[in-house]
Amino acid sequence: MSSKPDNVDTPQGLGFATAAYVFWGFLPLYLKMVSHIPPAEVVAHRVIWSVPIAGLLLIFLRRLGDLKTALRTPRMLAMACVTAAFISVNWGIYVWAVGSGRALEAALGYYINPLFSIALGAILLGERLTRAQVVAVGLAAVAVIILTVAAGSLPFAALGLTVSWGFYAFFKKSLPIGPNQGFLLEVLILTLPALGYIAYLLLTGQSHFAATRADTLLLLGCGAVTAVPLIVYANGAKLLKLSTIAILQYIAPTMIFMVAVFVFKEPFGGAKMIAFPLIWLALVIYSASLLQEMRRKGRKRSIAPLPHPET
Repeated sequence: MSSKPDNVDTPQGLGFATAAYVFWGFLPLYLKMVSHIPPAEVVAHRVIWSVPIAGLLLIFLRRLGDLKTALRTPRMLAMACVTAAFISVNWGIYVWAVGSGRALEAALGYYINPLFSIALGAILLGERLTRAQVVAVGLAAVAVIILTVAAGSLPFAALGLTVSWGFYAFFKKSLPIGPNQGFLLEVLILTLPALGYIAYLLLTGQSHFAATRADTLLLLGCGAVTAVPLIVYANGAKLLKLSTIAILQYIAPTMIFMVAVFVFKEPFGGAKMIAFPLIWLALVIYSASLLQEMRRKGRKRSIAPLPHPET
């Protein structure tokens, strides 16, 4: 009989989650190698080649039953279609941003994401914001305004990534299925349109798949670079406290930022030298507030009666 894991940090969980975030931090290097391929084609291959990896994992874990239940449940299937739509948009924007020299904007988008999720909870769920959270969200808004005024337009890549991932996470909470099963369900939903698009490219002679050996291998690898870190992260998150995950999540955008500046040589000056420190300050305030709140709840739980093991 399996029991619910304790809300504690474990070395295995820390190793899994850190590995996933580091992998995501290096992902722009891989995406840069496929920047000559249209983003839609890259996303289609990310979907198609993720299916066998995620499917084999569920077979190994003997959890295909949960997937069959989801496929027979209209409400669950509809919600999975919503999350699949948001994650495909997120992938598309990210691939396009890195390929078009906007990796810094991608980093900004993932930095802002937790602050956007706070605002989303307040607007859609009526959650009350603490004073620190209001300040953090306000600083992020100021940073976006500074970038918009300086560039003469909104940082669409950053905002697109923030909004698509924020709503993906929001609706994902309503999907009553495990993370591994949910990921396979999403890519299965996206497989039909992905195959249709790839078939169209092949018939019209626009496909990069099988055009050269290098492109073929890179597109085949899209499945691994998509599925593996998500699966590793999902298993690591179960073995860590929420507060630890909240801090670790900044590893990926920080690495993306460094890759963009030091490897891709994207310009970092002017408005960005003001906006990014504002975002970093906002995240420090947000994280400190989050940790303080969790410690307070931890103290309350320590004096509360223990719940029944079956609850």
